[in-house]
Amino acid sequence: MASRGVRLVAGRVGMVALIALAVGFTAADPLGARTQAVSARPSAARDAVTIVIGVGGAVHGYSPRSVSVERGGQLVVQNDDNVTHTVTSEAVGTQGDPLFDQLVPAHSSRTLVLPSTLGAGEYAFYCSFHPTMHGTLVVTGEPGQVPEPPDFEQELRIPEVLNGSDLTIHVRRAPVRVMPHGPRTRMWTYGGTFPGPTIKRPTGTTTRVTFVNDLPRRAGSLTVHQHGGHQTSADDGQPTRQLIVRGDSRTYTYRLVEGGKPMPASFRFYHDHRMGRTAPNNWRGLQGMFLVTDEREERLGLPSGRFDVPLHISERSFTPHNQLTDPFPGARMHEWMTGPQAPPNDATVGRRVLVNGQFAPYLKVRPGRYRLRLLDASLFSAYDLALSSGRPFVQVGTGSGLLPHKVVRQDILLGPAQRADVVVDFTGQAGENVLLSSIPRSDATVGTGTRSAAIMQFRVRGRPPTRDARVPDALRPVPHLDVPSTVSKTWTFDLTKSGHGSYWSINDKMFDPGRVDHRVRLGSIERWRLRNTSDVTHYVHLHEEQWRTISRDGRPPPPWERGFEDTWRLDPGETVEVAARFTDYRGVFMVHCHMLDHEDHGMMAQFEVY
Repeated sequence: MASRGVRLVAGRVGMVALIALAVGFTAADPLGARTQAVSARPSAARDAVTIVIGVGGAVHGYSPRSVSVERGGQLVVQNDDNVTHTVTSEAVGTQGDPLFDQLVPAHSSRTLVLPSTLGAGEYAFYCSFHPTMHGTLVVTGEPGQVPEPPDFEQELRIPEVLNGSDLTIHVRRAPVRVMPHGPRTRMWTYGGTFPGPTIKRPTGTTTRVTFVNDLPRRAGSLTVHQHGGHQTSADDGQPTRQLIVRGDSRTYTYRLVEGGKPMPASFRFYHDHRMGRTAPNNWRGLQGMFLVTDEREERLGLPSGRFDVPLHISERSFTPHNQLTDPFPGARMHEWMTGPQAPPNDATVGRRVLVNGQFAPYLKVRPGRYRLRLLDASLFSAYDLALSSGRPFVQVGTGSGLLPHKVVRQDILLGPAQRADVVVDFTGQAGENVLLSSIPRSDATVGTGTRSAAIMQFRVRGRPPTRDARVPDALRPVPHLDVPSTVSKTWTFDLTKSGHGSYWSINDKMFDPGRVDHRVRLGSIERWRLRNTSDVTHYVHLHEEQWRTISRDGRPPPPWERGFEDTWRLDPGETVEVAARFTDYRGVFMVHCHMLDHEDHGMMAQFEVY
């Protein structure tokens, strides 16, 4: 069967229905994990067509923005800008890859060779690092291969739940079923699974978790950070102190109280936080979820039990034998400050999007309401999530707890370490398959974009649940906080260049574990300003406290940022002001970008509560 043409163009929810279409592309000059593998041999050589990314490409885009290429022809991408860009198809193939996804480093060019099987039509592309860079590839000639939807062959795994007060988790290498076919993937794991087991504990209790380092000798020392937690400095997962050496163990104590009171229910995760190795250690699998429950939340009647589903979204690249690629440069400082992956070109992006450690899974659901705990556990990528049914998400919380009121959203943008607690309604959809996808983001003038991907499928089957859940309008009021009128500390995130190379910086400084950048009195309330003066988006994480978002560029925050937060998106030129009361614990804690390459390459600082 032949197609008379395929039109794949940008959109919001309408894009979701197209995102799973499939054909193949090939890169003539492979570069790293982003380059599409050869899927068809090109026909006779054709004249190449060139598009140029000039200086300031994030603002000015591709030139020309629309190009025509014959089937089997070539597309040359010339990047004259000072930062890396990509040429990424908005549609994806049967294996979840974009039809083409070419990384083009600064001051270089790459060539894409179109396979002769690619059908005539229009194919939208964009830069995955800069959302407003869009273009259209017009393929001319006779109709070709008909796109097919991807297969969703693996039933979604739900991580094991641990609810004891004294837990032991062995950090070890283990084979994990990630891809539906072929060998299992050897990964570093918490307890033999990826992601690790979900720790679920009631508020007001104390939880002790002993992590045993059973990894190979080359792994070195480890540390574990409970992201979104409120704990002592020693139990916070210090990047250079209290490390777990090979063959040793360490017990972390998590007291689920704040200011002497049980803390609100929340949705956290835990991961390795070793300085200089955070990105590779997370890439290899050291991540898991941590849920805190309370009776007040349970009384709201939100979906629970089997209708409460954690979705750990991440991405990885694999060899033909299903083993993880190793996209990281050497650990020596000069290699990541001056090499081809030195800032701002350090972006670890995988070609396969995984959910709960599986590629393209499906989940059987009944025609009713489900609570989805969405976590972006990727090292660099952001996702703008939407449903193919066109139905909205009802957001009830962030990772830091419930919002004051529910918020109806057509799509949910999540960056690294951000979480969203949402309810999805499948009522009346029995027999349908609903796709969860990421669509290209278009709500910012510059900055890091979101990737295009078909993530997972919901198969709506059976009868409605006998007890349907509720979603009240009012959820949890935010306690009053006397926010100071003046800012006590400004943290500025930027790229700094020196005679030794380039590095990501906070207040023009690279991370130094021997330096404290700000001191806070225990019991005080402080107002901080987070400011991005770089040309890329950052996702900024503040350790230890639960923070209020006071303003975004001088305006009130959007409804989904009016609860508690611990991680914020900062687009280029953007400023966010936040406030918190510092309670319970003295010691040193972290401020850093949660794009883990940026963190490893200098974008981290320390504050001390005294």
